[in-house]
Amino acid sequence: MLEHLRSTPAAVGATLGVARADETKTVRHANAGADKPHPFVAFCVVLGAVVLVASPGWGEVAGVADERILFGQSAAFTGPAEQLGRDMRLGIEAAFAEANRAGGIHGRRLELMSRDDAYEPEAAIANTRRLIEEDGVFALIGAVGTPTSRSAAPVAEAAGVPYIAPFTGAEFLRSSELRSVVNLRASYYQETEAMVAHLIEDLDIRDIAVMRQDDSFGLAGYNGVRLAMERRDMELAATAVYRRNTTAVKTGVLDLMRAEPGAVILIGAYEPVAATIAWSRHLGFDPVFLTISFVGSNALAGELGARGDGVFVTQVVPLPSDGLDVVRAYRNALAALNQDAAPGFVSLEGYLAGRLAIVALEGAGAEVTRARFLETLHQAGAIDMGGFQLEYGTDDNQGSDEVFVTVIDPGGGYRSVTSLAEGRR
Repeated sequence: MLEHLRSTPAAVGATLGVARADETKTVRHANAGADKPHPFVAFCVVLGAVVLVASPGWGEVAGVADERILFGQSAAFTGPAEQLGRDMRLGIEAAFAEANRAGGIHGRRLELMSRDDAYEPEAAIANTRRLIEEDGVFALIGAVGTPTSRSAAPVAEAAGVPYIAPFTGAEFLRSSELRSVVNLRASYYQETEAMVAHLIEDLDIRDIAVMRQDDSFGLAGYNGVRLAMERRDMELAATAVYRRNTTAVKTGVLDLMRAEPGAVILIGAYEPVAATIAWSRHLGFDPVFLTISFVGSNALAGELGARGDGVFVTQVVPLPSDGLDVVRAYRNALAALNQDAAPGFVSLEGYLAGRLAIVALEGAGAEVTRARFLETLHQAGAIDMGGFQLEYGTDDNQGSDEVFVTVIDPGGGYRSVTSLAEGRR
């Protein structure tokens, strides 16, 4: 059964492994400027003037017909990050198919049109424009990546098209001035804060290094780690970078080895992250490795094989084997869509993204418009999504603040831990 909106505040866990409520809001907006708009928001405003002039049909309820509502997705379906896009699409389609089997939303079937951007910003812009201007989608959902969202979100914002649940924790998407963007997940600042806190509190490790992708995604994660260190009057032991959509990481590994850190936080997708860990262990360099949720946990474990034992990954959704009502519903919906599909963190996030869109459509009513859809979410307050809590507000476009810590076990599976000491080999 699809969940309904609640008016009571969402509870946020205070145990280790889950970001605490009093800390997360501060961490989330650690760099927010009070007196001037974020440069990304200013860019959206400038682009808006162009798009509004160039789009004569703007303002109509595109993508909505008597029998269906059409959503669009630009994500990676080829290249080193392709599994992320495929899994996000799988989860969204599972949620939409579940709703369609129950008669749709206000009698309308939900459909998803996906286009491949190969995790490249230029392709994401072209796809987003095509989805809005040619395909006539009602809303965009499940975009994958920070550099692609940095390029595509201004196009959606300028056109007044909802940009729902992008698969990124980048800070710029969390500005309250972006009225079309609605985030589902905790931010990268929250994930990296949890990492640094656990390293110090659980293992007494303070010599921390970063290996990052050389783009806006890598920079977002790096800034999160740097800020977490600065709050503790600490500095990074070393930083290494590699180019997006490559696995050319060996030089970076050698740079890190010279610094001899006790822990390395990896900011990247599964292929280069796996290559970094594999090269490191092959060369006898074996610090504590941690990486953030964007990595694609199932794909990472598959790439690493036996080398994955003891690698920590922060997550922004529960374990796919969890007993929460919404997770059980996800597994049933996934099996109904594709009985051969293995449950995973990314497709679970896609399913939650689909369910979030469904909540908004239900609340917006049969005469849905883009503005009413967004207003429903902005004014929702707390949403109980079968045990997974979200909360939105007028100036808060991020639903969840939860960060879970997991570790890869010797068999290639994931288990939750409350302390990093539990996951040490």
